[in-house]
Amino acid sequence: MGVIRLCAVPFVVFCALAAPAPFTIDQVLSSAFPTHLTAAASGGKVAWVSNSHGLVNIMVADPPGYQSRKVTNYTEDDGQDITELRWTPDGQSIVYVRGGGPNRAGESPNPALDPHGVAQAIWLVRLDGSAPRRIGDGHSVAISPSGDRIAYAYRGRIWWAALDGKTSPERPFFARGELDEVVWSPDGSHLAFVSDRGDHSFIGVFDLPGGSLRYLDPSTDWDSNPAWSPDSRSIAFVRQPSHGAGRVYGPRRADEPWSIRAADIATGGVHQIWKAREGPGSVFREMVAESQLLWASGDRLVFPWEADGWLHLYSVPRSGGEALLLTPGQFEVEEVALGAAGHEVVFNSNQGDLDRRHLWKVPVSGGTPVAITSGQGIEWSPAVTTEGHVAYFASDARRPAHPSILLGAETRDLDPDAVPSGFPLQSMVTPQAVTFQSADGLTIHAQLFLPPDPRRSRSPAMLFLHGGPRRQMLLGWNYRSYYHNAYAMNQYLANKGYVVLSANFRSGIGYGLNFREALNFGAAGASDFQDVQAAGRYLQGRPDVDPERIGVWGGSYGGFLTALALARASNVFRAGVDLHGVHDWSTEYDLVPGDPLAKTAFASSPLAFVESWRSPVLLIHGDDDRNVKFNQTVVMADALRKQNVPMEELIFPDEVHEFLLFRHWKQAYEAADQFLEKFLLR
Repeated sequence: MGVIRLCAVPFVVFCALAAPAPFTIDQVLSSAFPTHLTAAASGGKVAWVSNSHGLVNIMVADPPGYQSRKVTNYTEDDGQDITELRWTPDGQSIVYVRGGGPNRAGESPNPALDPHGVAQAIWLVRLDGSAPRRIGDGHSVAISPSGDRIAYAYRGRIWWAALDGKTSPERPFFARGELDEVVWSPDGSHLAFVSDRGDHSFIGVFDLPGGSLRYLDPSTDWDSNPAWSPDSRSIAFVRQPSHGAGRVYGPRRADEPWSIRAADIATGGVHQIWKAREGPGSVFREMVAESQLLWASGDRLVFPWEADGWLHLYSVPRSGGEALLLTPGQFEVEEVALGAAGHEVVFNSNQGDLDRRHLWKVPVSGGTPVAITSGQGIEWSPAVTTEGHVAYFASDARRPAHPSILLGAETRDLDPDAVPSGFPLQSMVTPQAVTFQSADGLTIHAQLFLPPDPRRSRSPAMLFLHGGPRRQMLLGWNYRSYYHNAYAMNQYLANKGYVVLSANFRSGIGYGLNFREALNFGAAGASDFQDVQAAGRYLQGRPDVDPERIGVWGGSYGGFLTALALARASNVFRAGVDLHGVHDWSTEYDLVPGDPLAKTAFASSPLAFVESWRSPVLLIHGDDDRNVKFNQTVVMADALRKQNVPMEELIFPDEVHEFLLFRHWKQAYEAADQFLEKFLLR
């Protein structure tokens, strides 16, 4: 059949009979998504990035009213994101990065096809209403404690520039390796950084007064995450063992243990503060924080560790000793920030509520964690002001992400206009938490969206599969922009009459180390396909689902599983939408043909089962994807044509993996809607 077109003549009847949703895809995607929440070091201000229909700007809220205002005025959906918000010490300006980093060819993302080209650049904007000023190309921004200059990385080198713009950027020193993770000492006398050497890395330190450069405790291992002590006398860092080569996707439950080391700046002496035990937790697992080592009051370091199979916070004295567990229980800590004085740590977790996130706090010296938020909402990205107020982002099943702040007992909405008046709030479906068993007995958690107005006794159904796979879909609007959009699409499909199941398959997060590091997942055997099959059986067994009209959709790793479902279970999944999925793990990893790893990787891939693929598919991909090779879709499209599988393509020139243009998200979802309509709505 080759490539078919949306609503082509043979399918006009199906398209005409499909009932419309009570709102459009544009409407359900219309809320402004907030990211990069940060608190000023003085004055109690908070700032964040707001993406509204692709218009990305910086918002600021000041005490005591905390009403938001824009401090930048970018007016085009041009695909130039804003990241790395950094307050100047006086709280009067913000330094930020605009634009994405280069691909292997040195090209910055340009999905809007600007003929003049684009670059990843560092800017400064004052809060007095003046226009932003460009500092130079680069990223990894670090502002000096005195606020007079900025250090940053550009093309693998460290640069610095005066913040007043009176001098041109220059390189303070020359060093080998790919340089990144720039951190000033609190007294401004030293710059620490990471030098990536390909199969190992060093912690480097540049002494400004002396003009000297040195590396701390160099070894054959991976050193990262330099963290200065408050007195500027020590640097702590994370050391992970290097095996000298890359690693194929697959379970990694244990390895040679990682450690925390510290160097004395005056003497150069280095000692081991702490080392993980063998077994669970021996592999380093990151939290989401400004640094993986948070130097808190009492000269204690706070860090993440999976010793009991769940990601928790621990603290240890600078001098070393046993790690103190701060967050006990069968749940996972995710996003972490130090309190204003460093006496406590604020974090979000799924404690007692596995499919949501709430905020907690606990003293760094130990004690019982105290809940800051609770209920049916989802809270993330805590930022603590100098006055001790906690700002954060929040959502629930109906209302999308929005910034809030706790002012004593009052919760204040920082941006009431983030959810516009035209947003279909009253049409939002509240998903239900459901579980089902996979073939090997593993319990799989999922969210079930039921049509608010079923138009027939047995509805068509859609299975959604997230990417990552280190992700988790929740009982509400997600805290990541990609899955915020996916949740919007699932809401749209439910309102159109589909029963929608969003499955948290093995190899995802939220359910512990062994669930995430599932045996034989992905390229090591695709064991997570068992969960896709179980989800299909769950939908087939529901009395409100038509078992002959079940579809599947997903992106990235979810695109891989979508393609695998269509290839290996076309009798269950009758149509699908595959966004930038992996179709041959062996070529994605550039494995040597004939090598046992290559054989296993290919046997775990959709391309290995293409001869049994019968179900129609829509393939969507941007050809500047830096996460999944565009060739994955090229090869799959060729194979499907040879098998005469009904197929449609939607290709975005110069677009990256997580689409940067709002109009591309809208176009992709509208194309998916029309494609699925032809095969599942009748």
